[in-house]
Amino acid sequence: MDQIKLLSAAFSLTAGLLAANPPATAQEPLKVCAAEDEMPYSNKKGEGFENKIASLLGKTLNRPVEMVYWTDPRYYVRDYLDKGLCDVTLGVDAGDPRVLTTRPYYRSGYVFITREENGPEVENWNSEALRKAKKIAFVPGTPAETMLRAIGRYNDMFNYSQELVGFKSKRNQYVKYDHAKLVSEVAAGNAEIAVLWGPAAARYVKASQSPLTMTVIPDDNKRADGQKVGHHYSTSVGVRKDKPALLAELNKALEEAEDDIEDLLEEEGMPLLDEPESAG
Repeated sequence: MDQIKLLSAAFSLTAGLLAANPPATAQEPLKVCAAEDEMPYSNKKGEGFENKIASLLGKTLNRPVEMVYWTDPRYYVRDYLDKGLCDVTLGVDAGDPRVLTTRPYYRSGYVFITREENGPEVENWNSEALRKAKKIAFVPGTPAETMLRAIGRYNDMFNYSQELVGFKSKRNQYVKYDHAKLVSEVAAGNAEIAVLWGPAAARYVKASQSPLTMTVIPDDNKRADGQKVGHHYSTSVGVRKDKPALLAELNKALEEAEDDIEDLLEEEGMPLLDEPESAG
């Protein structure tokens, strides 16, 4: 009888300890949607800077990261995020209405890329070099196209821009431009100027054997009708709309990892800008 009482007491003590200190459970993976081959952002080998930021956030949250890769950027929110195949995606514009967006983790801008030696001087869209250049490398559908139209140079560059297409998918003829190729056009002297999103170009500008210069384009550009053409943007993590608690966790994690993220992006060679002050 005494032995039974002792066993019962030991069981009660163990149960009490477990209640006060429940056993650690495996953390739920952070499912991150990313492009399978969209460098320098991400790829399946984990070589992109967004791959690295995802890993950093997972470490900060103490959660394993599960990458879910998409192939076509036009439909990934609808076909992956909205259907619950992943919880978050990196690299969305702050305030993107399709998702919940975290505090920005960087702000950058479009840049002019020229050769450091004997390259043209170009500071803004009014620069004379843009009117004289025989070849300007750019990605259609970006602010570069809008401004080339505004200064009357788009038609001059149309045939050249078609030569720069790096990939065309079979599904709906999705056209892709290789950022490394556009930077190399300037490095090789085939184009005098390239106009690209700074984060997309930075890695290749930094790695170029021919020294190149990146000049951040001022954010004061307008079309002929007076409408502003934005050149500076803040980038956030996009979160599924049914995950507000995760949004709060990520905002905290981004604050904790702010210095590490900045170091990572500076190592990438990315031109970083200060966030604009909030009005009022």
